[in-house]
Amino acid sequence: MPARHQGPTIGRRRLRAALRRARETADLTQDYVAKQMDWSLSKLIRIESGSVSISTNDVKALLDLYGVRDQQQVHELVELARAARRRAWWSSYKDRVPAAYAAYIGLEAEASALQYFQPISFPGLLQTEEYARALIPADGPHHVPAEEIEGRVQIRLARQHEVLYGADPPQIEVILDEAALRRVTGGQRILREQLRHVAQMCAAPHITVRVLPFAAGSNTVLGPFVILHFADQADADVVYVESALVQEVIDRGGEVRSYQHVFDRLRAESLSQADSVAMLRHLAESLDDHDAG
Repeated sequence: MPARHQGPTIGRRRLRAALRRARETADLTQDYVAKQMDWSLSKLIRIESGSVSISTNDVKALLDLYGVRDQQQVHELVELARAARRRAWWSSYKDRVPAAYAAYIGLEAEASALQYFQPISFPGLLQTEEYARALIPADGPHHVPAEEIEGRVQIRLARQHEVLYGADPPQIEVILDEAALRRVTGGQRILREQLRHVAQMCAAPHITVRVLPFAAGSNTVLGPFVILHFADQADADVVYVESALVQEVIDRGGEVRSYQHVFDRLRAESLSQADSVAMLRHLAESLDDHDAG
């Protein structure tokens, strides 16, 4: 996998894990540490969960409390604290999206490889602007207010610009259920352009798309998910799952491995990239024929 630069999200993940290990090694409870630092217990919990950043001075004070005297280790953790507080391109969107989605954007920006399974739509990084806009529900029980739709579309386009077209893009592997190719989101013209767009994107060396055909039989994996891999083995893989009711970043090793096994099975049942691109182009052409008729 190609190397990707370490940004604030990875810095915060590494720091939270290192601080938690140091506290446990010192055999100190969270309640004790919070009292010694004159913090609320919730502040320490948020620091160890990675939901908030921590100043370099507080890192030094914590390490002193934990009895960490190795100056090299102290220096490395202080640098992680600096990295965690650095502003990234997506920082301005953080307060406009759910917390789990904001966390995912940060991880996506620093991942070395992304593996998507999409059962009913195309992944955000490969969506055209019109398709992205049509995909956001403007009515119904899960509708998005009109004033928020454009903001969501712009976030998606910003993600594409930063992740796909940077100097060091991640490897992207997508498995699309055939249903995603046939669902007429936004109308036939928008779907046709979306199909052509994805077929063209497959020419990039870092993008692979495979279709899980109806002929593969019943698909029991109903929800979309993304597995994120990182260049440094110290950074564990994570999974992002999203549905109408749930958005969650999963970093529990056993669950992540289960998703990886599912993805590998789906890949084995899918068409090759060449056959998948052929299907994308064929379906786009069939929509041309329909329009002509």
